[in-house]
Amino acid sequence: MAQKPSIPKGTRDFAPAEVAKRNYIIDLIKKQFQCFGFQPIETPSFENSDTLMGKYGEEGDRLIFKILNSGDFLAKVDQGTYAKKDAVALAPKITEKALRYDLTVPFARYVVMHQNELDFPFKRYQIQPVWRADRPQKGRFREFYQCDADVVGSDSLLQEVEFIQLYDGVFTELGLTNTIIKLNNRKILAGIAETIGAQERLVDFTVALDKLDKIGEEKVREEMHSKGIPQEAIVKAAPLFALKGSNAEQLQVLADFLTHSVMGTAGVGELQFLLDAIAKLGLQSAQLRIDVTLARGLNYYTGAIFEVTAPEGVDMGSIGGGGRYDDLTGIFGLKDVSGVGISFGLDRIYLVLEELGLFPEAIARSLDVLCLNFGPKEGMAALTLATSLRKQGIKADLYPSDTKLSKQFKYANNRNVPYVILLGEEELKNNSFIVKHMATGNQVSYALTDVANFVATL
Repeated sequence: MAQKPSIPKGTRDFAPAEVAKRNYIIDLIKKQFQCFGFQPIETPSFENSDTLMGKYGEEGDRLIFKILNSGDFLAKVDQGTYAKKDAVALAPKITEKALRYDLTVPFARYVVMHQNELDFPFKRYQIQPVWRADRPQKGRFREFYQCDADVVGSDSLLQEVEFIQLYDGVFTELGLTNTIIKLNNRKILAGIAETIGAQERLVDFTVALDKLDKIGEEKVREEMHSKGIPQEAIVKAAPLFALKGSNAEQLQVLADFLTHSVMGTAGVGELQFLLDAIAKLGLQSAQLRIDVTLARGLNYYTGAIFEVTAPEGVDMGSIGGGGRYDDLTGIFGLKDVSGVGISFGLDRIYLVLEELGLFPEAIARSLDVLCLNFGPKEGMAALTLATSLRKQGIKADLYPSDTKLSKQFKYANNRNVPYVILLGEEELKNNSFIVKHMATGNQVSYALTDVANFVATL
């Protein structure tokens, strides 16, 4: 007996209706990307391992899916290395490629390789799948799509302003009003670490701080202490863990706290610029909120950090995020190319829209019209009619065989088809066709020469 097939944990099959809903989100995001002047690119699904490793911090590196070398991948492994069973030492000898973890690092590689062909500042968008060896849970998968937009070649803070507007535009059009765009700055985090005397543990400090809303203040303190951050430094930073008030009030507290940090003060100034610009321009429906604990756990951010959360009441993590990286291309030899980018979490956005019932009803409709089949002669006439409808942009199909009408109607119901066309022997004689509205049962007759009149009713 054949074994029942399965798919890997953290991956999914998508039914036609699900694909239609995902395409709805993607098409809307693409539309907004293009409105803001972004151009599309694509990169390979896998990269050389040295392109990816070391770019996401220790935690990120552990989540990268590695691809075994082709053929006898153990042939180049010496007996001593093999006997030690040390995965870190063994990996470079048996794997040279890896599935991409995100789209940002491959984009940086792309910019370096094609720098002489690009016009800077270069604005690109990219919508492709990525893979992470993470523990699957609600809204978190091992294979998922990212929808990214980045600008490289400009250090202007106006780019950050536009990304805030882009988030606002996309989520407003999706019907996700009152999304929260959280905002922080890596320079502020560095300034805090400097002020409390933990600048040498900046990465450990920010990674732990970023978990505050997930594990709570006590666990964050414990993690910081376990990473070697002195207790007195943690105590100094504690008041910021519960920073509240309006954006202006929080910014003032940060300015006072970071008075003696040049970098921290610069970060406060950048946040102030963004808040002032958005206050002048306005947002359609999103809320902009400072969150000093926002770090996102990635090493390459150097300035603004963004994270978008769903409207209150929806149990979901971030549905978007990004930030400024002043020298990401420097890891591939191209120095001093500033960039900033954001990402939309397609899968999580899908789940939120589904939970809130925000998908338009017509999205799942794969057919507008189904022509029933009454026999060879009638079937050919119906196919001719369906062909005419298709040329006018109507999603039309013909049931392929002249089986029982009850079976054909059942098929139409299962496909959620709103209109069924009956073109039998009598209609053929009269040079007409009958349209049945499946929801109401009403039937209307049209002349075969008057297809346009029927199309106008759709």
